Amino acid sequence: MRKTRIVLAIVSAYFILVFFAHLPDHLILFPTKAPIETGGAVRKMLPFQNGELEVWTAVSQRAQQRGGPDIYVLRFYGNADRADRWVANEVEEWNDRAVEIWGMNYPGFGGSTGPARLARIGPAALTAFDALKRHAVERPIVLYGASLGATAALHVATHRSVAGLILHNPPPLRQIILRQFGWWNLWLLAGPIALQIPRDLDSISNAKAIYRPGIFLVADKDEVVAPRFHQLVVNAYAGEKRVISLRDAYHNTPIEDTGLADFYEALDWLLPKTTH
Repeated sequence: MRKTRIVLAIVSAYFILVFFAHLPDHLILFPTKAPIETGGAVRKMLPFQNGELEVWTAVSQRAQQRGGPDIYVLRFYGNADRADRWVANEVEEWNDRAVEIWGMNYPGFGGSTGPARLARIGPAALTAFDALKRHAVERPIVLYGASLGATAALHVATHRSVAGLILHNPPPLRQIILRQFGWWNLWLLAGPIALQIPRDLDSISNAKAIYRPGIFLVADKDEVVAPRFHQLVVNAYAGEKRVISLRDAYHNTPIEDTGLADFYEALDWLLPKTTH
């Protein structure tokens, strides 16, 4: 009888831990709230669910000179990163294009209202896109997602019309959890966690449904998302694509030198010269 109680207690603890403790959120998302130097980026707050969604924007010098951008970029960052850190710096990295970037902080990150939940990322990304679309009117919008941000970009592209996508080290979350982390726990932990990844963030199924052109930036020494997992998303992507291998690059290595030159060449394909 005592052994039965112990077994039942273990099983109960397992089910509570796996299904009610928001494990995927705690294992994948690492939100921060501390102030960050923004470099002059402008803050926008959008109504979202029962709170607000924080977006940071910046306009390139070329866009300022021309009285407005030719292209808008909706930017999604990694699972421990923030838009306020990068937007102002990145806006001048578009090979002298007239660009305006909107970078979204996930719910629970920066000034965005929490809690931080994977299930809130897809709806938040659509909210940010719809606000940008109202602002951009008919001008093209490109989605740019890095790491976890690629899952948000793929989700938006399956529900909204976009000019194209740029995906940097895209992770297929379910496949990573099952194939990379399942063996040591006999999939007793990895299986239920993978099933809790929101369908919104299923990179493989979303990639199969997208027919807009896309640029893939893939670090060939990625220590966080193994390149074989990037390739699953690349192979699934239904649209025309350009794949740029970032040689000797790790997950967070900046794009520079040959990789940057290749990226600029791919931008000319994705965003023809007529949009300069």
